[in-house]
Amino acid sequence: MDLYRQLRLVRQHWWIVLLTVMVALGITALVTVRAQPRYVASVTFFVTTPSQGVTDAYQGGLFLQQRVKSYAELLTSDRLAQSVVAENPIGLTAEEVQRRVSTSTETGTVLLRASVTDTDQNRALKVTELLSAKFVELVQKVETTQDGKAGPIKIEVVSGPRVSPTPVSPQPVRNFAVGTLLGLLAGVSLAILRGLADVRLRDAAGLQRTTGSPLLGEIPFESTAKSEPLIVGDAANSARAEAVRKLRTNLRFVDVHEPARVIAVTSALQGEGKTTLSCNLAIALAEAGWRVLLVDADLRRPKVADYLGLDAGIGLTDVLVGDVQVGDVVQRWGDKSLLVLPSGSAPPNPSELLGSKAMADLLLALRESADIVIIDTAPLLAVTDGVVVAVQADGALLVSQQGRTSRTQVAAAARSLNSVSVRLLGCVLNMAKVAKAEAYQYEAYRVVTATGTPDVPADRAPSARHAERIDGPGDRTQELTRLSR
Repeated sequence: MDLYRQLRLVRQHWWIVLLTVMVALGITALVTVRAQPRYVASVTFFVTTPSQGVTDAYQGGLFLQQRVKSYAELLTSDRLAQSVVAENPIGLTAEEVQRRVSTSTETGTVLLRASVTDTDQNRALKVTELLSAKFVELVQKVETTQDGKAGPIKIEVVSGPRVSPTPVSPQPVRNFAVGTLLGLLAGVSLAILRGLADVRLRDAAGLQRTTGSPLLGEIPFESTAKSEPLIVGDAANSARAEAVRKLRTNLRFVDVHEPARVIAVTSALQGEGKTTLSCNLAIALAEAGWRVLLVDADLRRPKVADYLGLDAGIGLTDVLVGDVQVGDVVQRWGDKSLLVLPSGSAPPNPSELLGSKAMADLLLALRESADIVIIDTAPLLAVTDGVVVAVQADGALLVSQQGRTSRTQVAAAARSLNSVSVRLLGCVLNMAKVAKAEAYQYEAYRVVTATGTPDVPADRAPSARHAERIDGPGDRTQELTRLSR
């Protein structure tokens, strides 16, 4: 995975990074507040020996550097700790004194530094003073010769003992800096892992890669789309309506040498917005002057008639079983050149009905009666109805909702179409999150007419059931005949 994708995953899951940093800072603050202040008392020793001449001084220096390492071990030994607590009761055991003592040396020197860390400032200083005195005394005993003379090594205190006036820990600034860094690293790691584990579609590029088909549209999410699904009225001037018009343009030029006149609109799962898109695409095509026929072929859960405010009692099912003629049930919508064929009665065998010869003959007749036929079909992974209809059309349009459908489900839907040689015209990412800059650009550029101007009068809003029925069987037949001229 390249760096660009990692940064994109971190950007998509920025809230994980923010939450992790806040948790890390909270833990750091809790630990810092509850931590006991610790003080350090220190003393520095200088190890020396008499020498004569430059050569003796050089050899003596090397000898002392080796001795200093041994004295550092002696400062943290059990013997020295026991001698400190034996003669001076300080409220600590020998093991506790030993744990509080640390030593350090500087390379190339004969300086030895001992430090005592304690939560009690006075006790830290007291232990350091006792440790210093007992250490000098112990070294003198060790270095004394057998005849009672002083050895060649001399220990002098050159600094201290003294204690730090302020606690050496906790250090709030350092703690919060480390906590922020650790939280940031953990957050970035979690964001990347979350992105890698997330199999849902998050962008248009992922949809295009998964389906292997061109991206024809990216419909932005709008909170008002649930109550106003159609791009009419005030919604006709929205960014969603403009995205549908772009889809209309891309769809008409997806293949100029073999244009698709019968288009099946489907999706992998239920609830991805395929029916809404079918209706809006048909409206947009009709606005451009095309003769459009919208067919509701989702016989299990039809929604086209509800969205458009039409009567769904008689429709496609009744035509296929031979009860009525198609001209008797086609309904005109609004004042546009848009005809709608509802689903009709609920059949017990929708798959067999949609795959029948009657359906093939109907699509052939409808192809001659309109410039473009839009067919709303059932989801591909739920039932086989969508594939049965798509194989009889000129091509299919696959709709996927951002953040809901997984890449595996979309790939399975595309495979189901490819397995029966359905021409996949392209894919559409529905309910997409659009950057604020793009939304602002559209709002700043769009043109609103003087009256504020919906494309359909207010009294013909979807809630007003503004279908314009064609009166009489003869008139319906004449309407289809007129449109086919």
